[in-house]
Amino acid sequence: MHFLGLIRVWQRNLLKCDIFQSKILVTMNSLLLTVAGETTETGQCSIHYSTHAAAEDTNDKGIGKMTLAKTLAFLVDESSNSDEKRPKSRMEFKRSLELRIKKRVKEQYMDGKFQDLMEKVIANPKTLRDSYDCVRLNSNVDIGVNDGCVSFESLAKELYSRQFDVKANTFSISTKGSIKEVLILPNLKLKIVQEAIRIVLELVYRPFFSKISHGCRSGRGHYSALKYIRKEISSPDWWFTLHLNKKADPCVLAKLISVMEDKIEDPGLYDIIRSMFDAQVLNLEFGGFPKGQGLPQEGVLSSILMNIYLDCFDIEFYRLSMKYEALQPSSHIDGDGDGDASHSKLRTWFRRQLKENAVNEVVEENNCTRVHACRFMDEMFFAVSGSKEIAVAFKSDIVNYLKSCLHLNVDNQTDILSCQGPNGICFLGTLIRRSVKNRPAVKAGHKLKEKVKLFALQKQEAWDAGTVRIGKKWLAHGLEKVKESEIKHLADTSSTLSQISGFRKVGMQTDHWYKLLLKVWMQDVKAKAAESEELLLSKYVAEPALPQELRESFYEFQKCAEKYVSLETAATLALLPNLCSSTKLVTITEIVAPVNAIKKRLLRYGLVTPKGYPHSTSLLILQDKCQIIDWFSGLVHRWLRWYRECDNFGEIKLMISNEVKKSCIRTLAAKYRIHENEMENRLDSELIRFSCIEKIDHEMANGTSDSQAFDNDDALNHGISNSGLCLLSLARVVSQARPCNCFIFGCSAAAPCVYTLHVMERHKFPGWKTGFSGCIHPSLNKRRVGLCKQHLQDLYLGRVSLQSIDFGAWKLRFK
Repeated sequence: MHFLGLIRVWQRNLLKCDIFQSKILVTMNSLLLTVAGETTETGQCSIHYSTHAAAEDTNDKGIGKMTLAKTLAFLVDESSNSDEKRPKSRMEFKRSLELRIKKRVKEQYMDGKFQDLMEKVIANPKTLRDSYDCVRLNSNVDIGVNDGCVSFESLAKELYSRQFDVKANTFSISTKGSIKEVLILPNLKLKIVQEAIRIVLELVYRPFFSKISHGCRSGRGHYSALKYIRKEISSPDWWFTLHLNKKADPCVLAKLISVMEDKIEDPGLYDIIRSMFDAQVLNLEFGGFPKGQGLPQEGVLSSILMNIYLDCFDIEFYRLSMKYEALQPSSHIDGDGDGDASHSKLRTWFRRQLKENAVNEVVEENNCTRVHACRFMDEMFFAVSGSKEIAVAFKSDIVNYLKSCLHLNVDNQTDILSCQGPNGICFLGTLIRRSVKNRPAVKAGHKLKEKVKLFALQKQEAWDAGTVRIGKKWLAHGLEKVKESEIKHLADTSSTLSQISGFRKVGMQTDHWYKLLLKVWMQDVKAKAAESEELLLSKYVAEPALPQELRESFYEFQKCAEKYVSLETAATLALLPNLCSSTKLVTITEIVAPVNAIKKRLLRYGLVTPKGYPHSTSLLILQDKCQIIDWFSGLVHRWLRWYRECDNFGEIKLMISNEVKKSCIRTLAAKYRIHENEMENRLDSELIRFSCIEKIDHEMANGTSDSQAFDNDDALNHGISNSGLCLLSLARVVSQARPCNCFIFGCSAAAPCVYTLHVMERHKFPGWKTGFSGCIHPSLNKRRVGLCKQHLQDLYLGRVSLQSIDFGAWKLRFK
């Protein structure tokens, strides 16, 4: 009876749904009949149902179980059919393509290694087609259309026979001027081969990567790195960062291939990697251009190869972690208990590494040494819980390993900083610092301070407005009384007015004469330091005329309010009742976005003036209204994605809503030559995306948007959402006499316009990362590209990156 009641409740709830309502009704009825028949046989209850069902139940006693099984299978089929009808996102398509290649990779695992991946997997027409579809998905192109640009059978044959010429499938562009900087990029065929190799290497090495590695990995990114530092690293005493600086040379390449040989036995794969390195189309530079940002100069292979190379360091870190945490002798342990204590300490370390938090052993935090690391590609962050001597020794071991074993140059000028310092440490373009978590009483004290400060400010504004009004009335009264006929005693040569009357010019009116006298009076009262006329009237005219008791009471109130606001926290807490003084202070890790650095980027991008006022962007004026809004909207979305884990994200959102939106309005106002207020009223619906930041942030936090789901896998999207910000100015409109197609890989649509690419930042080693790449190769500056309207919008909004642009298409079509 209880089961029957649950079935009926389930039926009533499902009847409210609109999807498959009729089929669910039939299914639930059959379930009810089945259960009713079974319960009648057992004598537990009696339910009337059709004679036909009763006859069938008598003939076959097992029909109930078969009906239930078929019914449940029917429900599973219906749910799977509904999932098939739902359109797939870009990420889901790429996942499905990756799973297809994964099956071919797993078939090559023999004797503890992956063998013949080049011949059996990469040089497979199906793998090359799937890789080309991944390239087109990165370019936001419909993969259902077969464009026939590449013959996958012939390309697979070249790779299988090792006749594929890497150098012949590249093109180079260089900077203009005396100093030439050359950038070598792959064409479409080589890009497909690189994408196939990248997917295969990701499938092989993804299960072996360490938890401290966050760059360009599935389900990880800069947000997971910052979250790891905030939540996993507890109570650090010292921290430091290491900056690598090394361009891959033959020594690094040999070390990389030797590391890969531990898991992959394939000479053909290593030969093509060496040929890419010799052709300089494989750019592997530690500490140079940022990796995983979707920039052409880095290449799609640089991120996975760097993770494979630095995975050796991750393994070494765990060895050092055991050395400093589990095997180092403790000073508080006596001689008799050394064996048991060290065994317990080692067991605790292993459990902690396995994330078994249910450890019953009690460990004193002050006497326990802990080392932590977080790596985002070639950016490394370290934290140590213990003495400074241990931190210095730990850093020395890390630097020695990176130099001697990995052949990397390390900038050893970075100091070991105390976590208790107010300045913090820079990592991934944010400021990481430790601060005391405010207790409820402290928050109440600060809130009360803010209210008192606001109340005092309001009273000060009211006082200033009142005194200015009195001063203006005094000035108006004086101007009404001063007339030419009333200054008859100027004829007296001994009077003071007669002595200064020489300054009076012929025909000077009364108000001019009065202003001259007012200047003389200002010199007498020494009011040259007055910032404005209103301040002069308030401080030197109105206030001295007010009653002394009124002035003293007001200034005494302001002095008391200022003193209360400037009180220390301890003095403020003393005023709060029922405060438990024995409450332990809790220290937390804060992630702070560099607001001043972002303001400098706004100035460099031409969005604000040197004084901080919003400025129009002249390079965008010739483009359409929607394209201009898309560029500014893409700027907003990039910042939201990059700084969503920061504690001062509200301040970032406020700055975006003020600066970026006003700059967009001024650009549109300059384009149409109308007033800013009128333009804002006209485009209220289009500009709503700037004001709905909270809604966008909510979608990103819950992962409800397709773009957010795509962002969560840095291994597959290759930094598309954080691609380098650039400006495109209109170069010319395409005509029939001078046609042009879209330069995006896999797109054959006609480009209505040709644009000039303006690189905003070309320097290396950026001091702060601001959500975009800090450096784009200078050879790309002033390059002309043809883009269709859809891909121009995608590039502005961050749906595609500069990796998707074929910069060699111009030479091929117009040489």
